[in-house]
Amino acid sequence: MKRKPTDKGFKMPPEWHPHAATQLHWPTNRETWPGERLDRVEKVYLRIIGVLHRYEPIHLFVGDEKVRDYVLVKFEERGINSQQVTFHLQPINDVWARDCGPIFIRKEDNSEEFAVTDWEYNAWGGKYPPYEDDNKIPAYLADMYGIERYEPGMVLEGGSIEINGNGVLLTTESVLLNENRNPGLSREEIEEKLKSYLGIEEIIWLKRGLAGDDTDGHIDDLARFLNESTILAVTVDDPEDVNYQALQENLEILQQATDRHGQSFTIETLPLPQTRIEGTTVDGSEYVPASYANFYIANGVVLVPTYDLRFDEQALGLFKEYFPEREVVGIPCADLVWGQGSIHCITQQLYGI
Repeated sequence: MKRKPTDKGFKMPPEWHPHAATQLHWPTNRETWPGERLDRVEKVYLRIIGVLHRYEPIHLFVGDEKVRDYVLVKFEERGINSQQVTFHLQPINDVWARDCGPIFIRKEDNSEEFAVTDWEYNAWGGKYPPYEDDNKIPAYLADMYGIERYEPGMVLEGGSIEINGNGVLLTTESVLLNENRNPGLSREEIEEKLKSYLGIEEIIWLKRGLAGDDTDGHIDDLARFLNESTILAVTVDDPEDVNYQALQENLEILQQATDRHGQSFTIETLPLPQTRIEGTTVDGSEYVPASYANFYIANGVVLVPTYDLRFDEQALGLFKEYFPEREVVGIPCADLVWGQGSIHCITQQLYGI
């Protein structure tokens, strides 16, 4: 019988564990970013890279040499040190590195021995073909850097799970139990895969996600760990808001949840920014999944998406309180989330490279 990663003492580290680098994909997909939308999202990327490259290396996937050379010109214009960026000239389908990138696991004995879990990626239930190039990325990185790789044989996106590094995982029924992901697996079988390959002991199931979230309800727009025992949840006060019922239901579940020792979590909340947009997105939605929960914890910095002047400072203040050792930087992300994802969705932490 083939041994599972947990048999060898591996488990997934929390996002705040020091990274070797961050994976990003340069935006080029005109179906996601039509017309001048592509120029606008490029500016958001340059802001993100401009901050992030000062704290940790970046592995940037670009489709070919022409795109790489174009990006290098943009870096020079912005004063971005290209020595901090490793370019991977590999075919890519889109920018969502969180969902298609490798999910790393680490030996529990505090060693720096890592392995890659290579889950299947099908563009959120086959919504946006083609996606085969993005699905190959974990194997490509594992092979390039000589990292052990495990294949669980299950569709799983990185944005659909959130862990605290101490055995607890958050996810949503609307994604992991969706027939468009793993119709042949039961809830119990899915839980067993998460436990066997990521070192999880306790799974907290929320119900559903935000209106306009074409992933079917990723957890990284709803609730995230700020540390082992504290969960950030997004909420809305207006009962008429399209997201009110779903967020209230999820909040009630979190308030009743306990860790593997039976201890309750501290729950912090932030208001959901404005999610209704003028016009519609590419897939016809009047809403986008704008959320302060889509932050990214990197080495020495926390990148926080900002959207709404009513709430941005409150959000930044909360992150400064919980991450006093890191710089907290707000990045305006209205143009990025128009493509139905934000900072956490486009980043993936890398180890052992």
